Amino acid sequence: MISSAIDCRRAGCLLHLSSLPGGCCSGGLGREAFRFVDFLEEAGLSVWQMLPVGPVGPDGSPYQAVSAHAGDPRFIDLEVLLERGWLKALPLDEAQISDQGRRFARALSFDGFKESATPEEREDLAAFEVGHAYWLDDYVLFQAIHDELGCGWWQWPPDLRERRPHALAEARARLQDQIQYLKYEQYLFFSQWRGLRDYANAHGVRLFGDMPIFVSLDSAEVWSRRREFDLNPDGTPRVVAGVPPDYFSESGQRWGNPLYLWERMEANGFSFWVDRMRTQFTLFDLLRVDHFRGFESYWEIPAEEETAVQGHWVKAPGDALFQRLHEAFGELPLVAEDLGVITPEVEALRKAHGLPGMKILQFAFSGGPDNPYLPFRHEANAVVYTGTHDNDTTLGWYLSLDDGGRHFVDDYLGHSREPMPWPLIRMALGSCAGLAVLPMQDLLGLDGTHRMNLPGTVEGNWQWRFAWEQVPSDLAERLRRRVRIYGRLVE
Repeated sequence: MISSAIDCRRAGCLLHLSSLPGGCCSGGLGREAFRFVDFLEEAGLSVWQMLPVGPVGPDGSPYQAVSAHAGDPRFIDLEVLLERGWLKALPLDEAQISDQGRRFARALSFDGFKESATPEEREDLAAFEVGHAYWLDDYVLFQAIHDELGCGWWQWPPDLRERRPHALAEARARLQDQIQYLKYEQYLFFSQWRGLRDYANAHGVRLFGDMPIFVSLDSAEVWSRRREFDLNPDGTPRVVAGVPPDYFSESGQRWGNPLYLWERMEANGFSFWVDRMRTQFTLFDLLRVDHFRGFESYWEIPAEEETAVQGHWVKAPGDALFQRLHEAFGELPLVAEDLGVITPEVEALRKAHGLPGMKILQFAFSGGPDNPYLPFRHEANAVVYTGTHDNDTTLGWYLSLDDGGRHFVDDYLGHSREPMPWPLIRMALGSCAGLAVLPMQDLLGLDGTHRMNLPGTVEGNWQWRFAWEQVPSDLAERLRRRVRIYGRLVE
């Protein structure tokens, strides 16, 4: 069975929204995003994959967002607000505006909106508030209180922590102005996103998102739906998520996310997941589900443990969950992140629901001919990558191999005359996997100093951005020719 996520042979590019060129310290939903869609169309790439787009925490990781629904306001484009007359001027050239300056500019635009918005624009905002109330009301209250108190929700005064009605009513009244502004801020994000998605789809490009399986402890969802999470009475986690020790880490990985109380989620029809998917399908045409194996069994670690060594596997009701999602949405345009040690039970769950898995070519050259990442072992219902955001760039990976490793790769690839990473790009495009996704760093031929994330580290990640000056003038033409050769050009 082929998933609705892969309707025909396609090729795409992996580039997070924050990695676009532009002002300040992050790319966003402005003209550079539209220019990138134009580049993809010219290059014959019909899928744009990015990382999660929620508001990030202090470490900047898109996988530790403070909301499972909200959009990161850093991505809001100020020029659109100028064009609509809601913002009269920028305090500085946009390239020089700090995050704090951009927040101030968005706040000024709210005053401009209240003064000059047309009746149609006001109706659009009101319709957004009603249509997204299932998550928006809790998020804006959480964020307003969080901004006021400046600490995790489990450290709030007991009445707020426990969501006692009188305390919530008092907070809504006290923070009314901030709550209205936060709703407006999310309206800006979602309306600008709608414009980008409409433009991308009109130009033959699908947006491919990414959804972490777990949510951050300090998030609106854990605070507002705490009965569905395995927490202590004071709101701290009893157990946390991670993965066990393996070849790459003797102590495993302790992620620290709170774990779900799956029996309660199942009892209420998995409403948390239905709501979450509803929002994600508003944003994206297809969606990668991170750490898919956790829907079959997850690694439970006592919260007091500093490493993942003392954890154990606990069964999850993945089959019942995906059955419920099928009932709610029909065919699911999902891709399962099934990397790492995958058991037959996890593979059976993925196949039972027709979800494509992932094939990473950088993983293909260890072991023997039974390595599942080798191209001749791929299947049509799969997504093949040279590497992902967690990998080194392909050139960086190749240069890091020892002489024997590079010789094996060269021998397998037929000693191509093209410089790396192009031989691996060709291998991805030539795979029988229905979708081939190429990181932008690989298309630009960049080395390991340009990688997006180094798993297991905190400093220096999620900051990479490209500049149009790095894009060779003939890159789109060369890519389009290769995409056509390998039967991935959608016309």
